[in-house]
Amino acid sequence: MIRVEIRGENIEVTDAIRSFIENKVNKLDRYFNDQQDVFAHANIKTYHNKMGKVEITVPMKGLTLRAEERHDDLYTAVDAVVEKLERQIRKHKTKINRKFREKDESHVDLFQVLNEQPEESQDDDDIKIVKSKEFTLKPMDAEEAILQMDMLGHDFFVFNDRYREATSIVYKRKDGKYGLIETN
Repeated sequence: MIRVEIRGENIEVTDAIRSFIENKVNKLDRYFNDQQDVFAHANIKTYHNKMGKVEITVPMKGLTLRAEERHDDLYTAVDAVVEKLERQIRKHKTKINRKFREKDESHVDLFQVLNEQPEESQDDDDIKIVKSKEFTLKPMDAEEAILQMDMLGHDFFVFNDRYREATSIVYKRKDGKYGLIETN
């Protein structure tokens, strides 16, 4: 059984909410081996406009599963997050088990291999790069990079920060604002 820690922001975590989240998260238990102690962190948050956000993180040794969903209905958001986590597990379990086995021969698989139809064909098990681009990073400031990103219609833009003389990335957040990642 997965132990679930639930934290609410701007919302009281009632017994009904707690029970619903625990039951949904525990449906993932069938993917984990009995030898491991699985713990999940669920964070639920409501905003002034009543829209809610549900985020569930399952930290494990060498791997973290995480999904989030925003929705007007908290219960619908929980369902969607658990479905996302389940898809992540089903899609990557073979690859993850193999990688951990290669690192440590005595390693016990993180995920059980269930007798079910694979979601993706075995050919899709490996990560494939389908497109590659090469370009010169131009020196500019973050504001100019945001303008370039918006003109191109992209969600992120890589550039050389002219003031720091290092590579940086600007990106558009889900809330419509911008973020900046600076490298060392």
